[in-house]
Amino acid sequence: MSRTAQALKSYDTGEPSAQCLQSRCSQSSQRQMKLDRKFDARTTPDIGGSTGHPPIGETKLPGALDTPEYRPWHVEAPLLCKTKPSKMTSSEVDIGKLTEDQQLAISQYTSVTNQELEAALPILKRSQWNVQIAIAKFFDGETVDPFEEARAAATSLPPPRQSTRQETLLNGSSSFPRRSASSSRNIDPAPRVVPQPDHQVAYRPPLILSLFLTPLSILYRLVSNIAGIFGYLFPFLPRLLSNITSRNTRQGSRMNTTGRRPLSPKDTVARFSREFEEEYGSHSLPIYQNGYAQALDQAKRDLKFLLVVLLSPEHDDTPNFVRQTLLSPEVVNYINNPSSNILLWTGSVQDSEAYQVSTALRCTKFPFSALIVHTPQQSSVSMSVVQRIAGPTPPTAYLDKLQTAVTQHTEALSRVRATRSEQQASRNLREEQNSAYERSLAQDRERVRQRREAEAAKAQAEKEVREKAAAEEKQAHNLLQWKKWRAQSLPSEPGSDVKDATRISIRMPSGDRVIRKFPIEARLEDLYAFVECYEVLSSGDGSTESTGAEQPKGYEHIYGFRLVSPMPRTVYALEAGGTVNEKIGRSANLIVEPIAEDEEDEE
Repeated sequence: MSRTAQALKSYDTGEPSAQCLQSRCSQSSQRQMKLDRKFDARTTPDIGGSTGHPPIGETKLPGALDTPEYRPWHVEAPLLCKTKPSKMTSSEVDIGKLTEDQQLAISQYTSVTNQELEAALPILKRSQWNVQIAIAKFFDGETVDPFEEARAAATSLPPPRQSTRQETLLNGSSSFPRRSASSSRNIDPAPRVVPQPDHQVAYRPPLILSLFLTPLSILYRLVSNIAGIFGYLFPFLPRLLSNITSRNTRQGSRMNTTGRRPLSPKDTVARFSREFEEEYGSHSLPIYQNGYAQALDQAKRDLKFLLVVLLSPEHDDTPNFVRQTLLSPEVVNYINNPSSNILLWTGSVQDSEAYQVSTALRCTKFPFSALIVHTPQQSSVSMSVVQRIAGPTPPTAYLDKLQTAVTQHTEALSRVRATRSEQQASRNLREEQNSAYERSLAQDRERVRQRREAEAAKAQAEKEVREKAAAEEKQAHNLLQWKKWRAQSLPSEPGSDVKDATRISIRMPSGDRVIRKFPIEARLEDLYAFVECYEVLSSGDGSTESTGAEQPKGYEHIYGFRLVSPMPRTVYALEAGGTVNEKIGRSANLIVEPIAEDEEDEE
């Protein structure tokens, strides 16, 4: 953390850290010792003219300052933590005359920076008594303040020739001198003209004529309202009248045509360029091939000079001006020179757009030329007319006027261009930083997402393993409980005296051979149950006396084997049902054959 951040943090919290307090106290003690040695080493005359060194342990102040009310506060209290503001002086300022907020600002500033009172007062004044700004200036260094320079210049110069400097938000630290009243009269704001079709251009009649036509306009509105009522009552009348008026309008338009069809701004400039070449021959003038509004916007965006040339073909001086002045080699070379930074837009007042531009620029004489440029001394977005050339002008005078106007405003444009370049560079840097931050943030989000997915997949796999183990354990428990329950309900084996019993020899999957007798009424399922419960029966857990197992709830047992007679091969399926005597007979040799999982799926 920097010193400025630590100081501001200490100021914001109102409680300086232990390190800050320790540093403050040590610096104050050192400063007190230096101050004592300084005052002891020299003779300080007071008001009465006495001289001498102060006694040991005291600090003698010069002259009238050696009073309790004017004693510096750091002399009375070596530790800044326990100081108390009183009437103090720095070169010429009486602290007692300051407000409570200003005294509090001095106390807070000096408690953080450990700066002398004489040095603290000027920086607080320059910071408008803002403690945070003053602390930042103390630790980070203080730059030149344009407002203080302007204020000093305003106080130092005589009032009639006062000159100030202003700083705009758009141009950053660049400042431009204000023009005098005489020069500002020659700068008029440049209008942005958006051309309108000829039928939409409004012509305002003179005042006397408008007063004369007022009764007629009132009568026209009254007749229009009455016609609207009739049109609402009789819908067929508007259609009939529209057909008649449209026919007459088409005939009138064909009769009143002037041969100059209104076009779009781009097509109008192309037509003017073609007519200009037909009239005066080929040339190398870089005429801007778009409308006036687009040319004005590009000049503002690229910080160029916009040269507007308006011609009137009906004017007698137009051909001579074009041939001798506008197409002169020196004027053409100056306009084409990239260092001139000129954008040329020309037009004929016979076209609607050029006529509207001439009206907006208050053109009174043709041929007319106007030089328009961005003027930052007026405002941050203003485009102003800085030079007007009306009437026929020799090429030398014409070029001199252009060069003078361009030279006067090139420096201001250079400053604005440099400021825009800096702003664009900082904007590009900020965009790159934001882009890098977004990419880093996206990568972090992707890593977090992948980690969460991996953790979720791992948790899901562990959950499935636990669920599978729990299911297998439950299945094994239910199977064992079912075997114990089913072993209790098996029919008992007939004795040797029973002649109608069925004798079955069964070969178990483990390889053991088991021989058991079943009564003739025993079902085939009892034989399957005996094979399933053989391990429980052989261990003795299935006897009725030793166990009292119950059938597990919700458990449906499925036999995983089948009984097969090897020769000839006969499968005694459980689904066939019946008794053992009916399906097998009095005796048989059977094999327990496990059922594979694929066979179970096929079945």
